[in-house]
Amino acid sequence: MRRRTSLILLALAVFFAALAPLLRWYAFPRLAKIPPNQYQDMVLEAKDATLLDYGTMQARKVPEVTIVQTLKGDVEASERIERTAGRDVVVWDSLSYVQGPDGKMVSRIPERYIFDAHTQEPVHATGEMVDGDPVRREGIEFKWPFLTEKRNYEYFDAQARITAPIHYKGTQTFRGVEVYYFEQTIPWTKVPFPKVMPVEGITPESVAKTGTTRWYTTVRKFWVEPLTGAPVYGEEIHKEELRGGTLLGDRDKVTAFAGHVKMREDYIDHTVDLVKSNRTLVLLMTSYLPWGLLTLGVLLLALALYLEARGRRSGEAAPEESTAAEPVSA
Repeated sequence: MRRRTSLILLALAVFFAALAPLLRWYAFPRLAKIPPNQYQDMVLEAKDATLLDYGTMQARKVPEVTIVQTLKGDVEASERIERTAGRDVVVWDSLSYVQGPDGKMVSRIPERYIFDAHTQEPVHATGEMVDGDPVRREGIEFKWPFLTEKRNYEYFDAQARITAPIHYKGTQTFRGVEVYYFEQTIPWTKVPFPKVMPVEGITPESVAKTGTTRWYTTVRKFWVEPLTGAPVYGEEIHKEELRGGTLLGDRDKVTAFAGHVKMREDYIDHTVDLVKSNRTLVLLMTSYLPWGLLTLGVLLLALALYLEARGRRSGEAAPEESTAAEPVSA
């Protein structure tokens, strides 16, 4: 009976020990993915910013500029693209809506971002765009891969429609969460005017006829939780200028927007809580369960060996007892 029990325990030990690396290296990369129906919004603010008054074409100081960013998954589009791409795909429709202190629109930039649900690598398909212009993204945007590494990544800049390195700058602690800090600098670059302008009657085409161009630079900062690849906080030191042309009169350039954009406090708290919750799920798949199964396998192996050794000792002791002299009847 002990022999049978030790064999069963040995089989279970081998099973659990083999399951541990399979869970970490085979199951996790296939199970960890972004859901196609995800929806999230984010509010950012730039206090004491500079904003262009298009009525007077003069830059003025304003107490606050608000940026509302939304991401909405398009399930039907993702399923349609998956049929030809042969992999799990997420389609995010994004909108960046900027408004001044009076609540009036400054700009609105829609995007369609198509990417691999597991790796976050771009998937090139019809509909990929920024503000109605077709683009072919390279690198990540919005989210880092699961199990983010301490290295530089390629990050797509939607304003300039270019990809540039975003540099790993070190490990920090943010609101009790260990994060990787990344920073990207986009130098002054000529960029398109938004399709929707803040003043009725002004269009990108009418501005282009004046010879005036739009330029942009930013320092982009992200604090990323490495297990989930989700940013828990972000900032931008953002500047835009209009340059040249008859629209500016005798001026060479005028500031269209300048401000230090930061996440609003209530959205920071919400984001940190959400990332902490998702981090626990990733830890379960990459650490808690694999190590737990491996430990269980080792314990079962030790128990099986113990029972086997005890059984052998019992077997060896039995013949010695049988050699004892038996009483002889008269």
